[in-house]
Amino acid sequence: MAWLLVVVAGLLETGFAVCLKLSHGFTRLWPTVAFCVFALGSFGLLTLSLKKLDVGPAYAVWTGIGAAGTAIYGMIFLGDIVSTLKIVSISLVIVGVVGLQLSGSTN
Repeated sequence: MAWLLVVVAGLLETGFAVCLKLSHGFTRLWPTVAFCVFALGSFGLLTLSLKKLDVGPAYAVWTGIGAAGTAIYGMIFLGDIVSTLKIVSISLVIVGVVGLQLSGSTN
């Protein structure tokens, strides 16, 4: 259950990163409000998961999901440049996240 919280927190991290861009420096109300909601949810779920998990792997998985999710969202919806190297790099992040989840944590 703790790893599920980390995964959801990572997805919420993607949400707060995208809303941060859409807020244009906190000058747009609704993206700013959404940023706050996603950020509080993300940090809250990560905090709950850390009661059961080691901080290193949990934090790495959280940031990995957030980074990969944000990059993918940007390429699909925000017109970010798509390149082979970028896709390979995102794939490596995802492989690393999976590896950390399988690294032997019994929680």
